[in-house]
Parts: sequence; structure tokens; C-alpha cells
Amino acid sequence: MSRTLLSARWVIGHKGGRHVVHENGVVVIEGSRVLHVGRDFDGEVAQRVDYGEAVISPGFIDLDALSDLDTTILGYDNGPAWKAGRVWPESYVARGPYEMYSTEELAFQKRFAFAQLIRNGITTALPIASLFYRAWGETVAEFDAAAQAAEELGLRVYLGPAYRTGGQVTDEAGTIRAIYDEPRGLQGLEDAAAFATRIDGTAGGRIRAMFAPDRIETCTEELLRRTQALAAEMGAPVRQHCCQSPTELRLVQEQHGTTPIDWLDRIGTLESNWLLPHGTHASERDFALIAERGATLVHCPLVTARHGGLLRSFPACRARGINIGLGTDTWPPDMILNMQIGMMVARIAGSDALRSEEMFDAATLGGARALGRTDLGLLAPGACADITVIDLGRTLQTPDPVQSLMTSASGRDVRDVWIDGRRVMADRRIPGCDETADMARAQARFDALIAKYPDRTAGHPPVTEIFRPSYARSER
Repeated sequence: MSRTLLSARWVIGHKGGRHVVHENGVVVIEGSRVLHVGRDFDGEVAQRVDYGEAVISPGFIDLDALSDLDTTILGYDNGPAWKAGRVWPESYVARGPYEMYSTEELAFQKRFAFAQLIRNGITTALPIASLFYRAWGETVAEFDAAAQAAEELGLRVYLGPAYRTGGQVTDEAGTIRAIYDEPRGLQGLEDAAAFATRIDGTAGGRIRAMFAPDRIETCTEELLRRTQALAAEMGAPVRQHCCQSPTELRLVQEQHGTTPIDWLDRIGTLESNWLLPHGTHASERDFALIAERGATLVHCPLVTARHGGLLRSFPACRARGINIGLGTDTWPPDMILNMQIGMMVARIAGSDALRSEEMFDAATLGGARALGRTDLGLLAPGACADITVIDLGRTLQTPDPVQSLMTSASGRDVRDVWIDGRRVMADRRIPGCDETADMARAQARFDALIAKYPDRTAGHPPVTEIFRPSYARSER
């Protein structure tokens, strides 16, 4: 196999179970694996790439990776959620929910989103998309398209269409309740299981299966029990949002008389393969159960902070022994920004002891542990050659590269990305992607979706009332 040597001012390697920093270091790739990491290399190489003032980092692992056109940003200044199209009104459900994107548009979204993940240095992704604009759940057809896009772009992914046995609806007074269609949800699970069996291990092992039941408050016990049985048999992860809102807590309390995490544990589904995004409304007992069962808490700092939330608290969860990974879950899918926001919010909340390396660990090693992968999230001999190169040439650098990332860098500084030894992005250019044209196409699709918002907003007000402008529009 040919060898490629990468060099830079900073290399984040791995020794003795921990990341280590090599100043003026090198990484040698042989085939799809890392051959060597250190200060120098005496062997023969076929190609050398010197990145200069940059960080050669293990690729980021995004356990809740944005894979559609993000509708959560529409709620940034517009609420409450039930008044702004974030909960289906009863009138919309009575008429019949419908797909607000075509099959072709959904396929484009996945490819567009996957390219954005790569541009932000994310090398392993577990896609997440909203079901608000869907007829019910995600489809196998769109995930076949997602698998094709991931294979062509070179992204490492864990794929599975989201399914559910229930959803939320609101009346015109803002009272949110759950509605159910268990047969439809169970069929969604069967379809997802067939897809998982068919695609797991394809693309040279870069495409793996996952199971994605939607929200805890609208999934039935039968659906979750079957999900865990199938996932355990395959050795696949299960990801489900948890403890994200007061509405979720209220609905679970009304239905099951307890908290979401305690209910998952009572029905025997909370296991080490469960990935639980958010946890911002988790109780101390919930955190204790997550730690005891070995499940992973998926921290999504940016989307949480945008709406005034935070994880209480990152250091306390780690001290309990909870594995923490990171997710982007919003636009932009900037993992560096998420780490920065995570640090700031935790310190505002009083976690003064939180250090940069702990957040960096979550974006790399935490994600790898969640997936049961000892070959991801680190640069060491034998690991997958999943590498993110972050340019620091325009950054006032601290004496430490990780602290520089936390204070001065952004996703736009990601220069090159290697996945499985393949250079999938060079100088921010991804082969086969026209960033300008794709962005224009995505914006047109997003504008069309916004125009449909009155259909699924309580009272069906016009768009101008759902999304109040920051300032009055000038006529001249």
C-alpha cells in the first residue's frame, strides 16, 4: 500500500488511553489506517502534505448530526412552539398530514447535509432530521439515497430511518397531547430493521446500521422493546431524544407515572447501546440510571443554548461515570462552535473546573465509546485514518492547540478531511460538490417549506404572523 505523510505545527496523537500533543509532528497513513504518529518518520512514503500552521486532529464524531434543512432555527425568535408550527394542530391532523418535501428533495437534503458535515471536520455521523414536516416517519427510500450519498462523498455514517408509534398535536389554546398509531410505528420498525440488515457493513464498512425511534413521550412500550431486541441482536446503537422539554416530562408522567429515563429502565430497554441526546431536564436519578446502565449522553450545546437551556452539569455527569458524546443537531453543523458554546455555558453555570480537553474528548473519544469503536476518535497506529485538518494560519494561537480551537477557531477553518485514508475534502473543496449551487438550491427548498408553515400551525395564520420580523420592512 502507498503511504502518505501529513505534517503540521500540531498533531493530536494518542498514547496510554489519552490524547497527546506532538509539536511539529507527523501522521503517516497506509491504506485506510494510521501507520505512525509522532515527531518524525524514517520510512519511505509516496506522498507528503505539509499543512504548516495547522492542527492535525482525529475526525469529529457527531452522534446527532443534522441531515435536513434545519427548522429549529425558525423558532429562534418565534414562539411558543405550538404557535409557530413546531407542533401539529388538530385541524392539520384531521385533514391528513402530508410530505412537505418530494423524494428527490429529501435525497438532495441528505447529500447537502453530509457535505456540510465534512466541511466542518465531522468524519463519523449519525444523521438526525425533524419529523414535523413528514407524513409520519422517515422512509427506506430516502435512506437508500443517504447511503449512496455517504458512499460517494466518503462520509462514515450510521444510518436508520426514524420511526414512531405516536406524535404530538395541539389545540388552539396550546394544550399539547399525544396521538398514536401503533401499527404504523411497528411497521416502520420492521422496515428499518430490514434496511439495517441490508446496509450494515457496506461501503467497505463505512456504512453501519442504527435504530432511531423518535421521541420517548410518543413511543409505545412494544415499539421500544422490539427496537432494543433487534438492535442488541445486530450490535447496533439506538438513539432517542430524552429529557429535552417540560412537555416531554409532563406527557411521560401522565402516561407512565415517572420520568423518561426511569420508564426506559423499567421496561428493560435502557442499555449501553442507547444514545440519549440532550438530557437538559434529567433528574439526578435519571443521571444515575444512565451511568449505571452504561448509556451515552449526547450533549448538543449550541441548539440547547439557543433556547436558553444547558446541561447540568457536564463535569458532574462525567464524575458519575457517564460517557458523553457530542451532537450538532442544528445549523451550522459546526462541531468546533459546539465545543466552544459547551465550554462557555458550563462555566456560566458554575463548572469552573471544566477544561478544554474534556470537551475535545467528548467530540472524539466519547463518540467512539458510544459506538463501541476503539478504532475511531483517535490518531494512533491501527486506527482508522479519519483525520480533520484545522488551519490556524489566521488565528492568534495560544501555546496549546486544543485551547486555541476553543478560543479562536471555527468550522470554517477546517481545511482538509481524510476518511478511511481517502482525502474527501482538500482546501475546502469536496469532489463532485458545487457549494454555491447547492446552497442556492437548499435555500429555495427552505423558502418553499416556510411558505407551507400555515398548513401546520394552530389557527393557520399567515407566514408574516408566524415568523415576526426583527424590524419593520422599509418600503424604500
